[in-house]
Amino acid sequence: MKNKIVVIGAGAAGLMAAGTSAFLGADVTVIEKNKRAGRKIAITGKGRCNITNACDIETFIQNVPTNGKFLYSAINNFTPYDTINFFEEQGLRLKVERGNRVYPVSDKALDVVDTMCDYVSRNGARIINDTAKALIIKDGRITGVKTENNKYYCDKVIICCGGMSYPLTGSTGDGYTLAKQAGHTIIDIKPSLVPLESPDKCCKDMQGLSLRNIALKIEDAKSCKTLYSDFGEMLFTHFGISGPTVLSASSHIRNIDNFDLYALIDLKPALSYEQLDTRLLRDFSENINKAVSNSFSKLLPKKMIPVVLQRWGVPFDKKCNSVTKEERIELIRILKNFKVRISGFRPVEEAIVTSGGVKVSEINPKTMESKLCKGLYFAGEVIDVDGYTGGFNLQIAWSTGKLSGENAAYGKEE
Repeated sequence: MKNKIVVIGAGAAGLMAAGTSAFLGADVTVIEKNKRAGRKIAITGKGRCNITNACDIETFIQNVPTNGKFLYSAINNFTPYDTINFFEEQGLRLKVERGNRVYPVSDKALDVVDTMCDYVSRNGARIINDTAKALIIKDGRITGVKTENNKYYCDKVIICCGGMSYPLTGSTGDGYTLAKQAGHTIIDIKPSLVPLESPDKCCKDMQGLSLRNIALKIEDAKSCKTLYSDFGEMLFTHFGISGPTVLSASSHIRNIDNFDLYALIDLKPALSYEQLDTRLLRDFSENINKAVSNSFSKLLPKKMIPVVLQRWGVPFDKKCNSVTKEERIELIRILKNFKVRISGFRPVEEAIVTSGGVKVSEINPKTMESKLCKGLYFAGEVIDVDGYTGGFNLQIAWSTGKLSGENAAYGKEE
């Protein structure tokens, strides 16, 4: 007899879980509050969808700072390379870019959504536009789901509602409410992969300026400890800093109120102090009778020049030929350690993913089934796991969705 399964949420994890269960013969109904499935997939990767990261399992786990080891079974069961093969077998051509990031050749996230929706419908699962309101539980076992408009009786439920990031896509924390009803603990929610706020005026002065090939460190002034370091791109905004390196850095900051944080930006990481000094001497000699304010066009972006000059403290009209060695040393220190104070995260609604969620010790990592309620499974962002940028979070969704879908369909219980 077929297992009747209700999947709550038609995002990446939900679509994978539903398609997998239906493929294995289960009678699957997907409850999705949005009129269109996969809304969050459609906006990932700036509309291109970074499907996964083409890396081995150990590298993958290293890129999941929150409870990465919990995912060993899920990732071994459905690896990044399995994901690549899966999509190509569905007819979606893929490509690998810098940092092993995998995208559709079309650069269209909607093609990923369409591929997953086709997979679900082709295997016989139904997607219903409704909102799950409560689980129906009897004697410690799932028996159904109550929605705004109906009741769906079933053998298994897979919660794939996402977290609280991008609430306009439907991620409004519904999964946490349902999990609590079944007795689960919810680890405090905070934004992850999110821009950082700064009170420093320089950020607003340089808003819109994107820097490439910089080295970024996040340091705690209280302990002099480096919380994160990376090389790549960043962006100044009206509220602080953003960009790939900053988003990844945010994953390493667990409780921002306990720290006195600074971003230290090396604007010229390819040059040593001595090499940068040689470069400055050359630039000053080429502009020997000009003001220092007119000698930085080759060294710094236009928006950054007045900010650096203000920090340097040398008069803007000082001639290049009168800059002292001590002043050059101070300038080099600023260029190699451009400091920006960090005061907080942007709101969770602006985060790419949510950190926190259903406590992993209450979920069987081999099946994704609840240890507290028979027939209840979890997949995706609703669980307290989150990774860095680069396709890792979507892979978590595919892998946990696949594992939960398989075990719900097979009826395995441990």
